[in-house]
Amino acid sequence: MSLTPHRDRSLFRGAHGPLPALLLLLTITTGLVDAVSVLGLGRVFVANMTGNVVFLGFAVAGAPGFALAASLAALGGFLLGALGGGALVAARATRRGQLLRDAVLIELVLAVAAVALLMPVEGLPGAGVASLVAGLLAVALGLQNAAVRRLGVPDLTTTVLTMTLTGIAADARTGGRPVLTRRVLAVVAMFVGGVAGAVLVGHVRLAWALVPTPVVLAVVAALLTVALRRPAAWQESGRA
Repeated sequence: MSLTPHRDRSLFRGAHGPLPALLLLLTITTGLVDAVSVLGLGRVFVANMTGNVVFLGFAVAGAPGFALAASLAALGGFLLGALGGGALVAARATRRGQLLRDAVLIELVLAVAAVALLMPVEGLPGAGVASLVAGLLAVALGLQNAAVRRLGVPDLTTTVLTMTLTGIAADARTGGRPVLTRRVLAVVAMFVGGVAGAVLVGHVRLAWALVPTPVVLAVVAALLTVALRRPAAWQESGRA
């Protein structure tokens, strides 16, 4: 049984079935969630751990405006989520469709809990609530990262873009149109999520700015549930 990532070069068909489109939806939510966390929880990333580690360094150095507790909660939550994601990956080792669906369902519960914590808050939350919300969201994104990593869909990690941007430039002559398109769409999806999150934070209460996240997660889970009713090669590792 092969455990290597699929190397399908098509965009939205072939070995990965609907996964690329669904992962782009998750990428949009990542941009939205990080916008909410950075702008509303004290300059903390809950998905981009590279940025969060840098922010943590700023907080330790005493730079104003950076929340040490929230950054630590996000880092710890992300690691906890990735640990849980590893266990889920082991349990669904060859079942790609079920793996993503189950991961998204757990994320949905965590996102709803985060929204519920923010609902009573007007303005920006205090340090305790901000840290708890950051931790919950980071658990969700750590779990998502572990699951998506196992899926092996090229260029669609849903949480980081550094290598995607590198690939756009470095492989401009050799990557081919489907590969370039997929990478560009990943960047656009994250950008759209960030813009949407920033606009919402500026115009509605923080809880409502976060509401689109569980909505999108519910849509992704529903689409996967329907898709899994019809067995297909993309749903299982080693069969596509």
